[in-house]
Amino acid sequence: MPYQFGLPQESIIVVSYHKLQRPRVFIAITCLLLSVGMLFINSGCSGNPTYAISGTVTLGGSVLAGVTMTLAGESSRTATTDAGGNYAFSDVPVGTYTLTPSLTGYTFAPPNRTVFLNGIDAVGFNFSVISEGRTATATHTVHLKSDGTVWAWGNNTNGQLGNGTTTNSAVPIQLSGLSGVKALAAGNDYTVSLKSDGTVWAWGSNAFGQLGDGSTTQSTTPLQVNGLSGVTAIAAGYDHTVALTNDSSVWAWGNNSNGQLGDGSTTQRNSPVQVSGLSGVTAIAAGNGYTMVLKSDSSVWTWGNNSNGQLGNGTTTSSVTPLQVSGLSAVRAISAGNGHAIALITDGTVQAWGTNTLGQLGNGTITDSSLPVTLSGLSGVIAVSAGYNHSVALNSDGTIQAWGDNTSGQLGDGSRTQSSSPIQVSVLSGVIGIAAGNGDTLALQVDGSLWAWGNNLYGQLGDGTSIDRLIPVRVQFP
Repeated sequence: MPYQFGLPQESIIVVSYHKLQRPRVFIAITCLLLSVGMLFINSGCSGNPTYAISGTVTLGGSVLAGVTMTLAGESSRTATTDAGGNYAFSDVPVGTYTLTPSLTGYTFAPPNRTVFLNGIDAVGFNFSVISEGRTATATHTVHLKSDGTVWAWGNNTNGQLGNGTTTNSAVPIQLSGLSGVKALAAGNDYTVSLKSDGTVWAWGSNAFGQLGDGSTTQSTTPLQVNGLSGVTAIAAGYDHTVALTNDSSVWAWGNNSNGQLGDGSTTQRNSPVQVSGLSGVTAIAAGNGYTMVLKSDSSVWTWGNNSNGQLGNGTTTSSVTPLQVSGLSAVRAISAGNGHAIALITDGTVQAWGTNTLGQLGNGTITDSSLPVTLSGLSGVIAVSAGYNHSVALNSDGTIQAWGDNTSGQLGDGSRTQSSSPIQVSVLSGVIGIAAGNGDTLALQVDGSLWAWGNNLYGQLGDGTSIDRLIPVRVQFP
């Protein structure tokens, strides 16, 4: 919130000297002293006042170091959060500024703040991490390291690893020729990346135009998506892609057989088209044949396939334009799975809706719900991820809970028994990021190590084998 203090200088001294029967010399001296006093108050005897701006950046219940804070305005500069997650700017002149946090692989709330300096320091300008675009998984996995390098492993039948081949890899391989990446998304058999310059690049399968280059020709190396700039977030569904731009508009391309592109039609699009009737969007997610967005007023809107109630509006009727999810408020984050969707509420609770045949809604039943239901036993959650038929939640204490399908051990409890209620993942703690895929799950620890478990048919766990893992194993980077 902007801070403002003080009155216009001319309104501070209001003295009608002509009514005072005093010598003119006395009046002149008094005026001079008052003027000098005002100069001292307003400028600190230096001519122009300056102030400080400070705050903290957090990830769940933990502080986050290494975040670049950019101050733009009359006196532009940068600062970096310290080990305590704190930043500070000093000697900033009066004026209006924009303060923006950035760190490769992270998305912040709010994305920026306006600071108005005039008479008092700006204290408590805090930010928090709402999502991380570091790791994405389907039957292949992509990961963005803190040094900005991109790594991929697993299924590569359609070139989704982006290394110019169609050879699978059970260990991470670094993508060459791709720099400035700030977020990644993995579709069924393709990959999308967002660069810091606001452009989007994609590679892999393109049968439905999901690479957005105007064609349906697959590519084993990154191609730039047509006509997009100023992009701030990306999402990859089964075979359609979604992007959010800095003016809060949403664009989509690829398969549109269920109306998942939201342009009022079911026509496939090989280049981005704008979603109809949306404004104030802050986050996006894409599932199998449907799309969802979070608005600045904390409402959630969905469109596309609704055969299992995944649009959350109390029906099973699909829609080619956005509809509001019923009964939701104070939503902090969203995630879209195969046929179920999840919303994280600001109080740390979780709600879900859609298909539930394998317990993926986590409410203790296996009954589908076309309206949001609250998960029992979950609180203090700071991130959620919906996989193909299972879901994962990250708690503020750095532990993970999972529920739903467990055929490949993707719940990480050492068994293959599905669970319709959240259960704790074995072994892991100190986790700061999660991703759920098609039968597998990944977790990023605070020390930068990456762990995976579940389906490993294509080597997507990155441990050098193709053996399913029922508890987390560490990804083996070279």
